[in-house]
Formats: sequence, C-alpha cells, structure tokens
Amino acid sequence: MSPGQSIRVLVADDHHLVREGLIALLRREPDLDLLAEARDGMELVRLARQLEPDVAIVDMSMPRMSGLEALRRLRSEALDCRLLCLSAHRDLQQVMAALEAGASGFVLKDNSFEDLARGVRRVATRQLFLSSELASDLLAHQQQRLGTAPLPAASPLERLTARERQMVRLLSEGYSARQIAEQLHLSAKTVATHREHVFAKLQIQGIAELTRFALRAGLSSLEAEPPQRDTRPGFSPSADC
Repeated sequence: MSPGQSIRVLVADDHHLVREGLIALLRREPDLDLLAEARDGMELVRLARQLEPDVAIVDMSMPRMSGLEALRRLRSEALDCRLLCLSAHRDLQQVMAALEAGASGFVLKDNSFEDLARGVRRVATRQLFLSSELASDLLAHQQQRLGTAPLPAASPLERLTARERQMVRLLSEGYSARQIAEQLHLSAKTVATHREHVFAKLQIQGIAELTRFALRAGLSSLEAEPPQRDTRPGFSPSADC
C-alpha cells in the first residue's frame, strides 16, 4: 500500500449487532474505508472476489461456511487480501489453524477496538498481528514444544475469558439464558455457546456445581440479589438454564 492511502476493509460476522458496532467504529477512523459487510462465509468469499479489499475482518464462527473454510478458499484463489480473524474464544489451536490457512492476524472479541484497528493497520502492511494474550499463548506453546520452558497448568479461573467469567457470575446468581442475553445484548445462541464452553473448561455438569465454583472463586456471593422471575407468557426460566 502507498503511504497515506486508505485501507479498504470488508467486515464479516453473522451477528447483526456485532457488525453494526464494528462498522460504526471503523467509520470513525479516517484511514479506514469500509467497503461492505458479509453475514456468512460464503458472502465473504463472494464480496472479497468482487471488491478486492485490502483487509477482511473474519469472524471464525459463521453459518454456511466457517471463517476457517473461508480463509482456505480465499487463499486458494490467491486474492491479494489480508485476513484478520476475530473470535470470542481464546483457543490456541484455532489460532494456529487460522494462521496455517493464511490469516495474517487474530484478535479476540474481548479485546478493545483499538487492538482491532491496530491489527487492521498492521496486517495491511503485510505484517503479522496477534493480540497480546494470543501472542503470549503462542510463545508459551513454542517454548514448551522446544523444551525451553515448562508451560504451567492454568487454574480453572484462568482458563475463562472475561466474558465467560461474566457468564459464570450471572448463571450462578440465577439468571436465565434469555435474561443474560438481554442484559449483555447478545443472542441466545451466543449465550448458549458461552455456557457450553464454561462447562467444558471447568469440567462441571450443572448450575449447582457452577454456583459452588463461583462462590469459591469469588465471582459471586451469597448476598447477590436474585433476578426477578420472567413472567412473560410461554416462558419458563428453567428451560433456558
């Protein structure tokens, strides 16, 4: 890219609110030129072929074609587009798979917009960019693989992202999935995914066990105010939890 030239950006994410938020923030940056938005991996590939953006921001979890498959498809076509991945999950295996598929960077949805914008600018100049957490994870993995340093086992609390800790607190305090979705402005699908990841990471089976963990970890307290019961017709809080 020439110095002073705007970076042409394509955003791909299946969550409407996430896309709207990213688009609003990107439009505030004078050196970033938003070209279009995609709702799934297939639309991303089509728009990338048509518009030839400098950078595509790619959500890893999308319908019809996953972010990872879209990366592979775009790289196989040798499009001159740098790919910056975005994910809600701090999963080193996913990061490594994305880099192997042709991604130039990876940012977590828990990171700030400043991190994302810095990533866009970095990959646009053909550099590699990882958010600080992922760079640390990758370095530790490489050190362990080479035998230069042991990789300490993370505590159960350390395995959780900031959003997952928030989920633990709300679930342990009796909030239903629908109430959590409304409070955090997330979709029910996203809440369910976070809950599954929490249970898997903590290796627990139900809300009672989750509540005991939250109390021990200091994420909740017995003094927490219970949520008001949702009395809307046809809704049962127990069905969402």
